Amino acid sequence: IYQGTKVMPFSTALGTGLSNFEAGSNYQDVQDPSIIVLLKLLDEDAYLAIWTTTPWTLPSNLGVCVNANITYLKVKDNAKNIEFYIAKNRFEAINKKDALDIIEELPGKQLAGKSYEPLFSYFNNLRDEGAFQVYTDDFVTTEDGTGLVHMAPAFGEDDARVMQQAGISTLVCPIDNQGHFTTEVSDFAHQHVKDADKNIIKHIKALEQLYDHSTLVHSYPFCPRSDTPLIYKAIPSWYVNVESLKER
Repeated sequence: IYQGTKVMPFSTALGTGLSNFEAGSNYQDVQDPSIIVLLKLLDEDAYLAIWTTTPWTLPSNLGVCVNANITYLKVKDNAKNIEFYIAKNRFEAINKKDALDIIEELPGKQLAGKSYEPLFSYFNNLRDEGAFQVYTDDFVTTEDGTGLVHMAPAFGEDDARVMQQAGISTLVCPIDNQGHFTTEVSDFAHQHVKDADKNIIKHIKALEQLYDHSTLVHSYPFCPRSDTPLIYKAIPSWYVNVESLKER
């Protein structure tokens, strides 16, 4: 028996983690915001375009992940006069208004290590540990989004794995067990994460870093006991190391 920290399905109504079996037993169709956000690169006058349906995780962003073997594009939006990176396979989906010109084509591995300015300044001190840069991993696909994955390691299993492999062990988790922001995230302190979504989007829009905003209808896990939306959250729990026992 050991204590460990894992990203698990978490019920903010009950204040407890759930098993994957419980989390998978009550999926419902919901409407969530679907946003493309621009992160300003430090070494060039361009942006990384990331996509998320959970804006509440953005204050805890510590990295961006690309697939080293996927082809990416540097594009220019002529109407907005800005340049940003997206996956080549996502160009048609993102170029809705025919406003994008392709400037450069490159493999994902060439984006690795690029540093960017975080959207929020709450955890700026973690740059010294290697945060706020581009990492690579095979879990990134081009099925949806932009092909650049925003990583908040306390709220995503792949996010945590990739950043721990990169030597960043800090799990920024400014959410209490009732799903409210702690005072670490001062602009949205005490707001429930789902209620904070619209305020976070408004904040990003004011920064002129909100590129696209739409609504996505998708299947989402709900708590089977309280019938409220679950979140994924890193929590310390006790585990039994079954692998070491199963032969016996």
